[in-house]
Amino acid sequence: MVGAVTLTTQEDRVRAEEPTRARYPDAEGYVERDGVRIFYEVYGEGEPTILFLPTWTLVHSRIWKMQIPYFARHHRVVVFDPRGNGKSDRPTELGAYAESEFAQDAIDVMDETGTEGAVIISLSRGAQRALLLATEHPERVSGAVFVGPFFPASPLGGLRWRVMAHPRLGVLAQRPPLIAKGWGKFNLHYFSTDYRDFVEWFIGKCTAQPHSTKGFEDGVAWGLETDGETLGLSILADMAAPVTRRDQLALARRVRCPVMVICGTKDKVTPFADARALANATGGRLVPLKGGDHTIEGRRPVAVNLAIREFVEAL
Repeated sequence: MVGAVTLTTQEDRVRAEEPTRARYPDAEGYVERDGVRIFYEVYGEGEPTILFLPTWTLVHSRIWKMQIPYFARHHRVVVFDPRGNGKSDRPTELGAYAESEFAQDAIDVMDETGTEGAVIISLSRGAQRALLLATEHPERVSGAVFVGPFFPASPLGGLRWRVMAHPRLGVLAQRPPLIAKGWGKFNLHYFSTDYRDFVEWFIGKCTAQPHSTKGFEDGVAWGLETDGETLGLSILADMAAPVTRRDQLALARRVRCPVMVICGTKDKVTPFADARALANATGGRLVPLKGGDHTIEGRRPVAVNLAIREFVEAL
């Protein structure tokens, strides 16, 4: 059962909390399922509705701040915070962070906001829940855009995640890393002992394009709104499909809606080869952004927004 608590728009409160927003929500509220509340916002009006999905629990829906005001001029825009960050609850059970739970949160938010169907936009880890939505609820998804997708289909794609989530190898990841440098920091024990350093290092990887100071500062601030233990649960929980090339490709080939994949060619978090593999598996269009990093939607918003708008208008 889905229980919902609908709030009236409280623009004065939002302005006080975040006075620099380019646009404030027209409505906001919570949906609740199994005791976990998920916070959502609605902006603008116009068809089709565009649903921006949450990415990894490390950040929340403000990751889309360069997209929301632009698309809200032409469309109805819906966003929600992932469980574990932002204004959503932070459950402590491992199963609460399974990709199926994030996908169901999207359906719950769509139901609560009266959204029969939408174009879905995902970033990084959000690709996993987007694949579930497109394959298990095809009647609700008219198109899907994947930005810097976490889609471990190349030989080394997702190797770090596979090790962390492996039933036996994952135990090793909960011990102090042999070398606490570089990707050695991508370690469950390190999350708990020096979380801020991990956040700063990982956001630095995401915002690797020169002059990304604001993106770095925002990402670190959002990352510090959660904690290492919660982030660890989001890694150990079940993926949309087993993190193997074969299973990921099989899932992607089930997608029937139009697809576009946008990825920076200098992405240091998700390999460009994985973006190409996702486009090929779904029969989608691949949009490479030369020299772009992982959080390309923030560093190159004009290119990303125009590509998404062209895709939406062609549906």
